[in-house]
Amino acid sequence: YVYRIDTETFEIAQVIPVGSVPKYVAVTPDDRTVLVTNWCTWDLSIIDAATATENARIPIGRYPRGIAVSPDGRTAYIAVMGGDSVSKVDIATGETQSMGYTGDGPRHIVISPDGATLYVTHNHTGDVARIDAASGAITHRAATGVEPRSMAISADGTALYVVNYESSTVTKLRSSDLAELDEGGTDYHPIGITYEPTTRTVWVACYGGSILVFSDTTPAA
Repeated sequence: YVYRIDTETFEIAQVIPVGSVPKYVAVTPDDRTVLVTNWCTWDLSIIDAATATENARIPIGRYPRGIAVSPDGRTAYIAVMGGDSVSKVDIATGETQSMGYTGDGPRHIVISPDGATLYVTHNHTGDVARIDAASGAITHRAATGVEPRSMAISADGTALYVVNYESSTVTKLRSSDLAELDEGGTDYHPIGITYEPTTRTVWVACYGGSILVFSDTTPAA
């Protein structure tokens, strides 16, 4: 199930059936469509936000996880963690195609603000790939640590922040060429990350239950 929660009352407003073991949720820029990757049914749920109805379920492959949506809301990019590629999905038609090899165990994916570039973490090979969204060509690759997992991108698109699960670190990369700008230690097994633009802080959640807040002061340019 996917739950819609009222952020003022924290009450559950809607409960929407999807596939088995939903892992990641994304919303299109117009807030009309919700996308959910289902880990154990190997598919993508496409939900109409207004009616809270699953309109389609698209086969993806073994263990779909991270989702990035193009700025125009037409295309979703899915990290297929059980393989070595990213799937490109036409949200309106459900047509799916592989973007080819990106690395082993792609887990998380973010997109640049202009929609031209994808960034993918690879859990098995321990790196991040910078990919041209139009052609699927890999332009840069950088190692960050052992089992890089979740990732965030700054509001201006100039920097990436990656949590490395087994290294217990967070790495900052320059988005243009994936040069390492900074690295810091975290608590054991960092797993979640987000960038808060108004305060320029990076929030990292760790499996032990802690949340760390880093001041982002290193320039990306």
